[in-house]
Amino acid sequence: MVKNLFISVISQKEANRGSVEFQVFSFTNKIRRLTSHLELHRKDYLSQRGLRENSGKTSTLAVLFGKEK
Repeated sequence: MVKNLFISVISQKEANRGSVEFQVFSFTNKIRRLTSHLELHRKDYLSQRGLRENSGKTSTLAVLFGKEK
């Protein structure tokens, strides 16, 4: 899987899985899964809420990641 490959690449570079890059990647995958779920289940309001929360976290971390570089 792509996720496992990316995790192994990040793990080799950094021992810290709490890094901003890893967190952005993780939240992006969650957003993709929730988006595909919502295409099938349009009235799943709890998933919609989770999507909004994760997209907010991702945008916050992306800004932080941009400042680190």
